[in-house]
Amino acid sequence: MNRLRNRVVIITGAAGGMGKSEAILFAQEGAKVLATDNQFEKLDKWVSEAQKEKLTIECITHDVTSEASWKKVTDKAIKLYGKIDILVNNAGVYPFNGSCDNTDKALWDKVIAINLTGPFLGVKAVIPYMKKNKQGVIVNVSSIAGMVGGNGAAYTASKGGLRLLTKDLAVEYAKDNIRVNSLHPGGVLTPMTEGMVKGAGMKEMIKSTSPQGRMADPIELANAALFLASPESSFMTGAELVVDGGAVAR
Repeated sequence: MNRLRNRVVIITGAAGGMGKSEAILFAQEGAKVLATDNQFEKLDKWVSEAQKEKLTIECITHDVTSEASWKKVTDKAIKLYGKIDILVNNAGVYPFNGSCDNTDKALWDKVIAINLTGPFLGVKAVIPYMKKNKQGVIVNVSSIAGMVGGNGAAYTASKGGLRLLTKDLAVEYAKDNIRVNSLHPGGVLTPMTEGMVKGAGMKEMIKSTSPQGRMADPIELANAALFLASPESSFMTGAELVVDGGAVAR
């Protein structure tokens, strides 16, 4: 407990799944959390319940592809909590039919905008506050798709780009005592993926790709994100933390 005591955290894509699990876990560890998502009704519902449990969590609607929307988020974080210590770039989309010949430019642009441009804009938005505090932590949620092929053109490109953007940021801002690491999940059972795993064929595919033969629960990724955000990982920056049940070990 209290691994993030009095740390101010922004977590994107927090209406459900991994983002929700991260926000609740971080608050349980003493953080002051601002949870964001474009699905505000869904986000606000669970945040209201968390507040009844005395967790310090607030929420705001957020389009991660918009600089103006990012400014509203950082302005609210400063108004609520007075500083920004940690950013978790969790928001993302996964197009289920993503081969190159099935990806039109509109889909490509959407995936790149949310999965890669969004984190870029988030970093730009929070870096001035972290520099002012002379410390900060950024966790970019990439994917094993950023390390191996076979996950669709746009998604793989976006997550691979985020993987290397993380390394560039880590080198650039180490002098400012700002750490930047990437988290690489395999299959995670979230509202976004639940529809994919109903068929027997998909279940068999998951078993064949993951030596553990299952998908992760969101809390398993939240625990990994907590490690990267906490002082326990103080000598890690530009690193990749893979949490995939052994999928890329094959």
